[in-house]
Amino acid sequence: MEKYNHKYGAEQIQVLEGLEAVRKRPGMYIGSTSVRGLHHMVYEIVDNCVDEALAGYCTEIKIEIEEGNIISVEDNGRGIPVEIHPKTKISTAETVYTILHAGGKFGGDSAYKVSGGLHGVGASVVNALSAWTEVTIKKDGGIYQMYFEKGKTVRKLEKIGETNETGTKVRFLADDTIFESLDYEYETLEKRFREVAFLTKGLKIKIEDKREETPKKAEFCFEGGLISFVEFLNKNKETLHKKPIYIERNGEVPVEIAIQYTTSYTENIYTFVNNINTIEGGTHLEGFKRSLTKVFNDYARSHNILKDKDANLQGEDIREGITAVVSVKVKEPQFEGQTKTKLGNSEVTGVVQSMVNDALSTFLEENPNVAKAILEKCVSASRAREAARKARELVRKKSALETSTLPGKLADCSSKNAEECEVYIVEGDSAGGSAKQGRDRKFQAILPLWGKMLNVEKARADKIYGNDKLNPVILAVGAGIGSDFDITKIRYGKVIIMADADVDGAHIRTLLLTFFFRYMRPLIENGNVYLAQPPLYKLSKKGMEDRYCYTDEDLEKAYKELEEKGISRDQLGLQRYKGLGEMNPEQLWETTMNPETRILIKVTMDDAIKADEIFTLLMGDEVEPRREFIQANAKYVKNLDI
Repeated sequence: MEKYNHKYGAEQIQVLEGLEAVRKRPGMYIGSTSVRGLHHMVYEIVDNCVDEALAGYCTEIKIEIEEGNIISVEDNGRGIPVEIHPKTKISTAETVYTILHAGGKFGGDSAYKVSGGLHGVGASVVNALSAWTEVTIKKDGGIYQMYFEKGKTVRKLEKIGETNETGTKVRFLADDTIFESLDYEYETLEKRFREVAFLTKGLKIKIEDKREETPKKAEFCFEGGLISFVEFLNKNKETLHKKPIYIERNGEVPVEIAIQYTTSYTENIYTFVNNINTIEGGTHLEGFKRSLTKVFNDYARSHNILKDKDANLQGEDIREGITAVVSVKVKEPQFEGQTKTKLGNSEVTGVVQSMVNDALSTFLEENPNVAKAILEKCVSASRAREAARKARELVRKKSALETSTLPGKLADCSSKNAEECEVYIVEGDSAGGSAKQGRDRKFQAILPLWGKMLNVEKARADKIYGNDKLNPVILAVGAGIGSDFDITKIRYGKVIIMADADVDGAHIRTLLLTFFFRYMRPLIENGNVYLAQPPLYKLSKKGMEDRYCYTDEDLEKAYKELEEKGISRDQLGLQRYKGLGEMNPEQLWETTMNPETRILIKVTMDDAIKADEIFTLLMGDEVEPRREFIQANAKYVKNLDI
């Protein structure tokens, strides 16, 4: 092995002092320097305010996006302590903002019983990654202020006035030499803080975006807490019982749960620890699921809904159609990293399981009509699961008897390396024919589909196996569906939906995306699903290379550029593509399939709650919410084909 001729001694070991480590490796502390990391900066400061609310001292938080993407966060809590810290010999407030892991969240005698900011790095990290930070504290009858630049103290804490109020106000400008963009998304912040307000009963949160001439603003305060949260999540769904089931326990580990069943076929369980969204679940989710399965099976047997000969209902049967929010408060939570996506405290499983066992059993006994409605749905789900199992086995047997387990219309690629392979799901045989001729056979596969496929939002899994429109997709991807889906078995690294740029094409894209979201969600979460972007227009002229335009803006830009070259609009031929079948194989390759020139849109899912809401709204049974959505968004529609 070749040895590099570099010195390796004490002088080569770099020691980063103060907050230099944060500026050197920001991703370690806030996840990334993308827009997601930028928003995380705001979350960290707001989390500190929420900790004051959880401790019972803060009732209102105000967040503002000022002109120039300056963030302001103000609360009416106790205010950060201003006295000299015994260890650092500087003010406690300055200590919190300049030293990592300095905060009121550690040890048995900490300032907070529970806290979202586990690591105590929030304030100091935001300070380190900001061009400047200004902190104003109202406490002990005085107004105090300090100022920092890139994490370094420029103006120490000083008293600038007097007041009878208490609280902390933080203003900061993120450092544009660190972040890819400083453009905050108001909707992302609004959604986050609505969620926080649901989880912190009675806390008022105001948010305002002052960057535009007409400010955007919202105010949230939910006295109903998690009950209001579940009702919000189910606003576009038909429910089995009007009022959510509410369970609360105050103890060493406070637990709060709200449950409501709907007529849909999907489960939506959202878990939080100290108001932090644990998107990967953890021990609290495990305890909840175990208890749910036990309680409903015990009730079903004791009330003869299940007979001795019947098998127990499976967890997935009992969770069909459920919407639940599980929120726990843990004094010393163990998370996987600073991003806090999975709870690891083993003791929480037993606490949640025991509490749900007692409270849910009592509820079912006291509300037999609700219990009956839910269990009828569970039993129906169990029968459908058994039907789906038989259908799945039939498909597997049929596949095993055939010479190939791949769908007959699939034109596969020669490479077997999933990472480099991609499959185009193409609308119609005509476009499929052009795509087959124009593709690179080494790594590009083509799967033509025809006609409208099943809307899985309105169907159970047993209706999906063997479906002549969806089965080819399941077989081509090769990783199963639903609980059987295994991301490691996918045959293609990119699954690309290529449909016409018209209403029918949009519908097919939506139907496929609904299917992937409901039955192959890891495919989206892993970043394997893409939308092809075929051109809308072609500009042509004899002696000139054809010019393709993907949007109306592209077309207008192309016209202007060509006019500057002396080519007027009258001299140009304009073709509006209404279908992929209008392109010959060479055109399709050049515009939509060539990796060097094509435009692909990656389908991502940053917000599962929002994604579920949109799919339910657009593809579910409730007509009125969909009508309202269409009326509200009709003005934004372009290129509607009549």
